[in-house]
Amino acid sequence: MRQSGYYILGLYILLALGSCSPQYTRHLSEYHFSSPDDRPDYSRLDYWAAHPDKKDLADSVPPPLQPLYIRDSLADVFFVHPTTFASQDTGSWNADINDSLLNAKTDYTTILYQASCFNECRLFAPRYRQANLKAYYTADSASAARAFELAYQDIRRAFLYYLEHYNQGRPIIIASHSQGSTHTKRLLREFFDGRPLQHRLVAAYILGMGIPRDFFTSLKPCSDSAQTGCVISWRTFLEGYEPAYIKKEMGSSIAINPLTWNQDTDPAPRTLNKGGILPGFSNLVPRVSDAQVHDGVLWIHRPHFKGSILYRTKNYHIADINLFYVNIRDNLRTRLAAYRQNLTL
Repeated sequence: MRQSGYYILGLYILLALGSCSPQYTRHLSEYHFSSPDDRPDYSRLDYWAAHPDKKDLADSVPPPLQPLYIRDSLADVFFVHPTTFASQDTGSWNADINDSLLNAKTDYTTILYQASCFNECRLFAPRYRQANLKAYYTADSASAARAFELAYQDIRRAFLYYLEHYNQGRPIIIASHSQGSTHTKRLLREFFDGRPLQHRLVAAYILGMGIPRDFFTSLKPCSDSAQTGCVISWRTFLEGYEPAYIKKEMGSSIAINPLTWNQDTDPAPRTLNKGGILPGFSNLVPRVSDAQVHDGVLWIHRPHFKGSILYRTKNYHIADINLFYVNIRDNLRTRLAAYRQNLTL
């Protein structure tokens, strides 16, 4: 389960910046809830980081996009957030579901910056006992496997609760990033792949993790911008950078270009990038990056934004969604329109 040092470093920088931010500590009083058995209780809104029946940070829309905001009532989004838990405690393999600081950090990072990308639909994002970041690179594979299994079982229970109490036969979009995608690819295989629920899948945006092309039996990678019932995935790196674990895959993972929405390996220029959302959330940066599919990943040149000359990372994992924020929002509209049209045929 070892991953590139750049991946780990990038995530630790994000988490370190967030963990001491007064932005989180100001809001801790909003997170004083507890579960008596230390398991998430999905009948309570507290255990949903985003939910249509409460006001939350996933409802946020960057100011430049507010005049264009369109609420679509056709489908629901089930979003699974990435890792925000990186405890150095050697015995901490899973997050405490009642940890006020961690829940605030999750909401003010991934829910605000990533889940909000999908908020033109009804959006559900469960809290879960996520695996510690160290589970991705530890030598203790048995403990890591148990940590991921516990996290997945929370996601599975949340999805079952959603289906029983909220879905009411609506079409579904699955969206996730990083650890969230570790779990949603299992969720898709268990509940959608070759099963009746597959017919209600608008699309699955499972980003930031390698998804082998043969992982699913019936679900296929998306081949264009309007295809429905298909899978979208990418991982973003600086052009020319191929970490060892990517080389071992030998191009076997799904990679969709978010500027063209196909698997072609032709470069897509930055002029096709409608805008990224970077730290601060309020500023839209058009033409922030180009994109090219290469051997199962997405290559980009160094992004264009104020101060980017100082940004030296070769792994853009933490920005898989944010670099293509507007393109993703627009693509979701396109797939919803296609799904709606197919319903009338």
